[in-house]
Amino acid sequence: MLSPKKVKYRKQHKGFLKGVATKGDKVCFGDIGLKTIEHGRLTNRQIESARVAIMRHIRRGGKVYIRMFPDKPYTEKPAETRQGKGKGSPVGWVAPVRPGKVLYEIIGVDLQQSREALIRASHKLPVKTKIVLKG
Repeated sequence: MLSPKKVKYRKQHKGFLKGVATKGDKVCFGDIGLKTIEHGRLTNRQIESARVAIMRHIRRGGKVYIRMFPDKPYTEKPAETRQGKGKGSPVGWVAPVRPGKVLYEIIGVDLQQSREALIRASHKLPVKTKIVLKG
């Protein structure tokens, strides 16, 4: 699964998402892409499961580009722990996404098959998405 090799700080603030994506909002590498239409945080497990769904549908016929990377750690406190006593320990990685961000791109597969693959991938993600073509 995706995770950074090294980070400067082990724990980060949660932050907030507002506005629309200005970078990564166009299909650049492939012919067809999956674009978000709402804010959200995608975990490395969700990104990987959507990628596997795409790859299984296109059967290694083309190339898939993943246009986001989970580089933000999220933390959890253990179960049945009282409040206070500091921030919990890091348990995973998330990629914050804004509306308009292209998540996946496919090239080398006919449009109908790649559209079905992206629909299957969208069912694995917690944000609403739409399919966009290049140009």
